[in-house]
Amino acid sequence: MSKKGIKDILQLGHPLLYQKSEPVLQSELDAVKGWTEDLASAMAEIRDKYNFGRGIAAPQLGIMKRLIYIDLGQPKVIINPELSYLSEEMFELWDDCMSFPNLLVKVKRHKHLTLRYHDESWNMQEWKASDNEAELIQHEYHHLDGILCTMRAIDDKSFKWRP
Repeated sequence: MSKKGIKDILQLGHPLLYQKSEPVLQSELDAVKGWTEDLASAMAEIRDKYNFGRGIAAPQLGIMKRLIYIDLGQPKVIINPELSYLSEEMFELWDDCMSFPNLLVKVKRHKHLTLRYHDESWNMQEWKASDNEAELIQHEYHHLDGILCTMRAIDDKSFKWRP
């Protein structure tokens, strides 16, 4: 099977982007390795072409599983994430997405959160994140529920083309 890449990233309007993903089963851990390689490959190509990309959710490649790949200098595989704390404090930012790489969308995100998830060895992990990390986690987590940042825009003027 050929490795997936940028050409396989589902684009805005694709019906799978709006569907809720299924949990990853422990018996699927062998498949997770291949899915993660595909996610990493697609994200590397986005970084090369568009100069952005810190994380990607499996549904963006049509893998309808609750799986996220994040690389903030060290790769992290996030399986079946659960947000267990979202701060009341919010902040605004221009969000981008690999499924529409030339469009920016102004959204509000929680400033702090706690994420619980399984890692690639099926160990339970907890990540207390703030600011940019919290924003990234929320963006990718929403993909798992079929929610795009275009659906969370602050208002109808919260869209602009990437400079």
